Amino acid sequence: MSDGDIHSMVIASDYRVPDPTKVWPFLARNKAALSNMGAHHVLVYTSNHDHGRVLVMIGVHSREPIVELLRSRVFFDWFDEAGIEDIPAVFAGEIIDRFVPAPQPDPAAPGVVVAAIASVDNVAILTAEVGAAMDRFAVAGIRKTWVFQAFDDDHEVLILQEFADERSAREWIEHPDAAAQWMSRAGAGAYPPLFVGQMSDIMRIEA
Repeated sequence: MSDGDIHSMVIASDYRVPDPTKVWPFLARNKAALSNMGAHHVLVYTSNHDHGRVLVMIGVHSREPIVELLRSRVFFDWFDEAGIEDIPAVFAGEIIDRFVPAPQPDPAAPGVVVAAIASVDNVAILTAEVGAAMDRFAVAGIRKTWVFQAFDDDHEVLILQEFADERSAREWIEHPDAAAQWMSRAGAGAYPPLFVGQMSDIMRIEA
């Protein structure tokens, strides 16, 4: 995933389906509908070990059409066709910071992503602490960190981190840095547990 793919505003949903292979064909068939609602990229990540779990991120051009997109039949038809029994919580927000430890060439293959949706005490303090911890993050094998803040809750964040391989990702989950306060809060209440997976599909949607 590149900065150009996600731009600044996203709708993300993390859920389980009986057959993850049904998710992408449905999205592809609804490309025109997604375009009409302001979507420009769709990224699908599949969990490495939690069978049936997927993370779908839809990049949108502006904040205004997000409510319409969430209310549209595209979402409900998509959930129905995928076989989801319980409509999952959906995160809608805007990127507030990107952290890259050092300039690096584009890797030959996408890495492993660790994603968390959680509530934090203070987003500004969190981003400051993450910025100060970049050297430690790089030692841990983190390529990039994206921080999104929800439109409807100033304390809710979606944080994605990319690692070169699953070994580095698992070590980070087991021994996170002190600056990664969100790690212990993922999975609390209505929030899903940490997502660990790799990109399986990406689609660019022309206006």
